[in-house]
Amino acid sequence: MLKRAALLLLIALVGVQFYRPQKNSYSQTPGPEDFLVKHNAPTEVRRLFSVACYDCHSNNTRYPWYAEIQPLGWWLAKHVDEGRDGLDLSSLGEAPAKKQAKRIDAMIDVISDHSMPLPSYTWIHRDAVLDASRIKLLNDWLGQVREKLGVDE
Repeated sequence: MLKRAALLLLIALVGVQFYRPQKNSYSQTPGPEDFLVKHNAPTEVRRLFSVACYDCHSNNTRYPWYAEIQPLGWWLAKHVDEGRDGLDLSSLGEAPAKKQAKRIDAMIDVISDHSMPLPSYTWIHRDAVLDASRIKLLNDWLGQVREKLGVDE
């Protein structure tokens, strides 16, 4: 009985490998509607956003090797979809100024209180850890963009 259950489990695990979620492309070049392109972010700001935010909040996701193993791939795809639903940096640059300002305020808040990037992300992506100087750099730049948008509260 135990051998039969193990065999059925193995067949199920092999079978689910054929049902893969759709992925974003990492080789994608950001378009003019990309938030960092639209607001001409400095090189270091682009780099930090790329390693700490873009995997979950853009159309340009770097997938780890284990994304090829189901059901982990499904979990990652759901996580990326939820991240992009909340904030999609690939298209934020084309949003109205008021919406951009609101998203900037939210980004400053979650970066400042260390709720983003998620601890589960930074465990594996050590380059995404934001220390005080990186947080200051990002928040200063975001504040400058917010100011240029000229949107009142």
